[in-house]
Amino acid sequence: MSPIILLSLLLQIACCVHVVRTGRPLYWIFIILVFSYLAVLIYFIAEVLPGLRNNPAARRGLRQVRDQIDPQRRKREADQRLRVSDTVDNRRHLGDEHLARGEYAEAAAQFESAMRGIHREDPELMLGLAKAQYGLGQAAKSKQTLDALIAANPSFRSHEGHLLYARTVEDSGDIDAALHEYDALVGGYPGEEARLRYALLLKRKGRDGDAVVQLRSILDRAETSPRYYQQAQRAWIDAARKELRLLEPAG
Repeated sequence: MSPIILLSLLLQIACCVHVVRTGRPLYWIFIILVFSYLAVLIYFIAEVLPGLRNNPAARRGLRQVRDQIDPQRRKREADQRLRVSDTVDNRRHLGDEHLARGEYAEAAAQFESAMRGIHREDPELMLGLAKAQYGLGQAAKSKQTLDALIAANPSFRSHEGHLLYARTVEDSGDIDAALHEYDALVGGYPGEEARLRYALLLKRKGRDGDAVVQLRSILDRAETSPRYYQQAQRAWIDAARKELRLLEPAG
């Protein structure tokens, strides 16, 4: 069978299945089967594409595809917005794009330049600056920025910020204080990174039994979590499995 005909049949079957599963009018099946590629294209534009635009997961997937094709797109757009309108929000967005690419010096410059006047103690800007400082290997400065953030914004809450703070405390060498921060964080942290770092620090402290409890909880949660969560947390789950094997060798 010709590859063109085979591809047409596969696309037609996929569209017909979509018609039935989503409750679209059944006349679409007749149109798809009769007009082949043209009908598939029309069906996709008329029925599938609008649904993708209204589906958060689909939108995220499309953004990921666009980012893979053009990895500089979002930073370029953020830079263009800033050149058109030099606002605090646009500087923050560009700083975030630099952070996402590991361009920590550029990110720090954007956040620092935005922290002026009434925005001098803006918690999101201060957190962005602390992330950039940590990325630059300036853990002590990052902790100072986070301490200032906490003092200026006592009601501000951020899982990312709390994890970063725990890491800066750990890097300072105050292991007991870092353990306290991780212990307060892991219960509500939306992911496995905090729990893994907590387990590693417990192991470093010589509390292997407590470390095992945390590592097991990561693997237990992974087994009962949706596939998308397992994929998103794969690095931390794999690391937990590896550490658990070291602490609980076979036999």
